Amino acid sequence: MATQMAIDHPTPKLDVETYLTTALSATPAELHPFFEAFQDLYKRKLWHQLTLKLFEFFDHPLSKPYRVDVYTQFVRDFETKLNQLRLVEMGVKVAKEIDNPSQLLEFFTSLLSRLPIDKAPDAHVLLLATLAHAKLLYGDLDGTKKDMDEAWKILDELASVDNKVRAAYYKVAADYYKAKAEYVPYYRNSLLYLACIELSEIDPEERVLRAHDLSIAALLGDAIYNFGELLMHPILDALDGTPHEWIKKLLFNFNEGNIGKFEGLAPLFPREPILHENFPFLRQKICLMALIESVFKRNAYDRTMTFQTIAEETRLPIDEVEHLVMKALRYTCCLPQNLTTDTDANSCCSLKLIKGSLDQVDEKAQITWVQPRVLSPEQIGQLAQRLQKWGDRLHNVEERIAPEVLTTA
Repeated sequence: MATQMAIDHPTPKLDVETYLTTALSATPAELHPFFEAFQDLYKRKLWHQLTLKLFEFFDHPLSKPYRVDVYTQFVRDFETKLNQLRLVEMGVKVAKEIDNPSQLLEFFTSLLSRLPIDKAPDAHVLLLATLAHAKLLYGDLDGTKKDMDEAWKILDELASVDNKVRAAYYKVAADYYKAKAEYVPYYRNSLLYLACIELSEIDPEERVLRAHDLSIAALLGDAIYNFGELLMHPILDALDGTPHEWIKKLLFNFNEGNIGKFEGLAPLFPREPILHENFPFLRQKICLMALIESVFKRNAYDRTMTFQTIAEETRLPIDEVEHLVMKALRYTCCLPQNLTTDTDANSCCSLKLIKGSLDQVDEKAQITWVQPRVLSPEQIGQLAQRLQKWGDRLHNVEERIAPEVLTTA
């Protein structure tokens, strides 16, 4: 049975009986039970049971040469009777056997035109995401973005949707931003994709690639200063025992703001050219992470830091501390003398990692707020110790004032 055929052109009523009879003589004996079941279930109009049997057939390794024909010569006849989301899932599975790019796009476009968007918006999103991914593989970035945007408009309005539909959208969105080398949206969409699936659904090779790409995006993303969600995700375990394992260690060093360990891994950077090329940016980023971690470890009443203290924590010359703090500060940073416009100020204050103010005369920074972030188990332990100390102080105060309260009463 040929698979190179005109795909999904408008066709007259299909002769299902003739097709199934022919298929019985043209396919291996191992597949005959499937076609016999197709004949029986089709005659009895048991569409749900027929759907299950079709998926079983498409998963059979010997069915590969016949999948497209079964879909176009058989399923097309009763596709309106099926659950539309399952129909699209079936189409996506079958389309893997279509190698010709134009035929593949025609297959998806034709199926999309037949889907009732008002009755099956989730199926529409899944197919749009799949079509967008096909266009991405063929280098049509504009077409990919158009289909992504259309899919998101529908998805954003759905109150409830199957995780596989969300996963399809977030996966193509992540891959699109990877192709564009836009680290921040890649990072966010990739994590959302992983939140919608089980890791067991991803091939081991793809897990390593996803973990590697997420790590690179986290390190080079100019607005990513909270790695907690990634560090706690089991996807990173895929890097263990691989040549990229050192990048996992680097992520943990960044999260700790540990400049010493960062410098210890610096000789390995040439292994990853893109990190080696961006070393100055990474050096500045680890300094910012060190500043954030230093503030986080301090009690709320002990967050006025001298420039000298910050210089020691970040291993920067003292004359570079002011610029570093201003880059991290949110809204309330003060303009140094060489900045005279709002644009200059915004470029220094854009990260919004901390709130506070600078005293340039006394060379001090008063920090009042640190950007919320996901904490590691070690950081949670540190926070628990601080809460314990706070509770002990509160108890001591209670013991001191209790007699006075009783006397007054």
